[in-house]
Amino acid sequence: MKTLNDFNFKDKKALVRVDFNVPLDDQFNVTDDTRIVAAKPTIIKVLEDGGSCILMSHLGRPKGAQDEFSLRHIAKTIEDIIGVETLFVKDCVGKEVGEAATNLKPGQILLLENLRFHKEEEAGDEDFAKQLSKLGDIYVNDAFGTAHRAHASTTIVAQFFPDKKCFGYLLAQEIESINKVMETGEKPVLAVLGGAKVSSKITIIENILSKVDHLIIGGGMTFTFIKAQGGHIGNSLVEDDKMDLALEILKQAKEKNVQVHLPVDVIAADAFDNNAHTKVVEVDKIPDGWMGLDAGPKSIKNFHEVVMQCKTILWNGPLGVFEMENFAKGTIELGNSIAEATKKGAFSLVGGGDSVAAVKQFGFEDKVSYVSTGGGAMLESLEGKTLPGIAAILNS
Repeated sequence: MKTLNDFNFKDKKALVRVDFNVPLDDQFNVTDDTRIVAAKPTIIKVLEDGGSCILMSHLGRPKGAQDEFSLRHIAKTIEDIIGVETLFVKDCVGKEVGEAATNLKPGQILLLENLRFHKEEEAGDEDFAKQLSKLGDIYVNDAFGTAHRAHASTTIVAQFFPDKKCFGYLLAQEIESINKVMETGEKPVLAVLGGAKVSSKITIIENILSKVDHLIIGGGMTFTFIKAQGGHIGNSLVEDDKMDLALEILKQAKEKNVQVHLPVDVIAADAFDNNAHTKVVEVDKIPDGWMGLDAGPKSIKNFHEVVMQCKTILWNGPLGVFEMENFAKGTIELGNSIAEATKKGAFSLVGGGDSVAAVKQFGFEDKVSYVSTGGGAMLESLEGKTLPGIAAILNS
């Protein structure tokens, strides 16, 4: 696996695919700079070697060239974070871009305009990728968040750099972290899968059952498993058409000696509302008109004991409706347990939109081993898929 460390960038132009698809407010200020900060070590390495950086990214889902999606809005933030002046060019291919790249001096950064202003980017157009490739000497992919898409800048462009392509530090770290959970992690290995639906996690569950020793199932998908086993779940979220699948998953887990841990009690509410009436009830005895919205105290205690005995932990999905304060305790306590296990030497990987949001909201970012920057890419990796952006670097 070639990384930045395999190259010296002195007098070289690095064409770096970053994932600067960051949120902006109404005044076009960056409201979460995590992805830019995450790319900083890669950019700094190139500059300190004596090279220059040409950064390419997409922003949002523009329909053609729309100013609200222009990357010029984030140039100042990049400059502030990297500490180097960031030049901006109003397109990503064409004569003006070619000249800007040619004139780039060692130690400088050039930011290209939004790749998705050209429909050829998402189409994976080879000619568009070839035009991009002419801008740099070495191609660096540091965009894990888009590695699952076979777009021109993430996958196709790599073929024009047969011996001069590598992973940036961020993407290499993502690959290593997932590999630790899926292949090389110290046992016992635990996966915590939460969130609303079994259907969105089927392929992940099927793929990781042969890799883990313990599986905690939480969140809304709990109730499909409980109902399938004959429990009474009141008005809780359920996928009736996935009950047979839930039973099949439990059967497979047993055959593979994987211990499955479901909540034994829940915080039930009489409405989907932070101010609803609540009570603690057994997970399989939820009264009609009530719904489970968070893990209960016994479940939290049980999950803590499981977490503390594991050496490798994957967390994907919350245990309750954490966006509502009164139903956030299960998710917060799980975070506390994982933080404690990490402090004692366990490796913990958090990935998937809701889990990452919860980790940031409740201050666990620095208390777990690694927080993934890519939602869809992370999930596809856990499903066992080879991501096109990663394959493109590995195939020389």
